[in-house]
Amino acid sequence: MTKSQITGHLFSLQDVAYRDFQAKLIPTVDFSRVIGVRTPALRAFAKKLRKEGGSGVQEFLSSLPHEYFDENQLHAFLISEEKDFDACVSLLEKFLPHIDNWATCDQLSPAVFKKNHEKLLPYIEKWLESKKTYTIRFAIKCLMQYFLDEDFNPAYLEKVAAVRSEEYYVKMMVAWYFATALAKQWDSALPFIEQKRLEKWTHNKAIQKARESFRISVEKKEILEKLKVEN
Repeated sequence: MTKSQITGHLFSLQDVAYRDFQAKLIPTVDFSRVIGVRTPALRAFAKKLRKEGGSGVQEFLSSLPHEYFDENQLHAFLISEEKDFDACVSLLEKFLPHIDNWATCDQLSPAVFKKNHEKLLPYIEKWLESKKTYTIRFAIKCLMQYFLDEDFNPAYLEKVAAVRSEEYYVKMMVAWYFATALAKQWDSALPFIEQKRLEKWTHNKAIQKARESFRISVEKKEILEKLKVEN
C-alpha cells in the first residue's frame, strides 16, 4: 500500500459525526485537517500495515509533517507497534517535533518501552529539555506511565517539578503527573504540594485531579483540600 493509498484508506474510514465531535476536542488542530477516523479503526489499520510492511509504510513514516490529524494518529500507532527499542526511538525522535496536539501525544505508547526502562531514561531527560510543547508533555507522560511504580525514584519528581512552561498542555501534564504520584507515591509526592514547589495554577490543578481520583483516600483528599493556594 503506497502513502497515497494509506491516506485514501483513512478517508474511506471517515465517520463525519465523529469528526465533528473530535475536532472540538483538539483546538490546536484546524477543522479542515480532521478526517474523523475512530480510534479502534486506526489501531486495526496500524496493525495491518505493520504486518504487511513494505515501502509504502516507510514512505508514510518519512513524509513529515503530515497534512491530516488522522495521519498523525496512525503514525503514533505505527510507532507504538514497533518492537525494536532503537528503531522505535529513532522513529520517535523524527516524529515528536511534528506533534501539534495533546491527543496524538497521549496516544503514543510504545509497548517496547515497558521492558526497556533503563534505556529509556536518557531519552526522557533529553525530551524534558526540549522547547517543543508536546515533546515535553510526552517526556512527562513517560515518567508517569513507567516510573511511578517499581522503578520509581524521588529524583523524577524533582525533574517534573522543575519544568516551567506557559503552555497549557505542558502545565496540565505536570498536574496530571503529580496527581498520579500522589496516588502511587504519596509520601514522596506530598512534600512538593506542602512546600508549593509547583506554579500556582499547576499546584491547584494537581490537587483537583488528585481529589477526583478513586485511588486516594478521603482522609488524604481532606489534607490536599487544605493545601490549595488562593488566587
